[in-house]
Amino acid sequence: MANDKTFHGRRVLVVEDDMMIAMMVEDMLIDLGCQVIGPARDMSEAFAFARDAKALDLALLDINLGSEMVFPVADMLRARGIRLIFCSGYGETALRASDSGCAVLRKPYRLHDLAAALADALTGG
Repeated sequence: MANDKTFHGRRVLVVEDDMMIAMMVEDMLIDLGCQVIGPARDMSEAFAFARDAKALDLALLDINLGSEMVFPVADMLRARGIRLIFCSGYGETALRASDSGCAVLRKPYRLHDLAAALADALTGG
């Protein structure tokens, strides 16, 4: 999977408040050939990346950042036409109705789960 060119050069914003998970996700994305933007570890950083990052292909968003929900950042990214993948230990039940249809990675997830979600999001699946 690491030699697969499907994800080569794809720019992925990572929003994750848990440093260990953020590092793991960053390593997985790099193994897949992606360029990692971030990670953003709080809402302030997430808003800055959502506003300023150029040419994002998609965003991988932890739904719960400490005591705040990531949904305002998701709305900003969606307005820019950025595809979203949400990450949560709660699965799809944590999403709002406006987020239905977005991919959800249930924590904990593995490299093949991430690759499948990336593929679906990038192809509009």
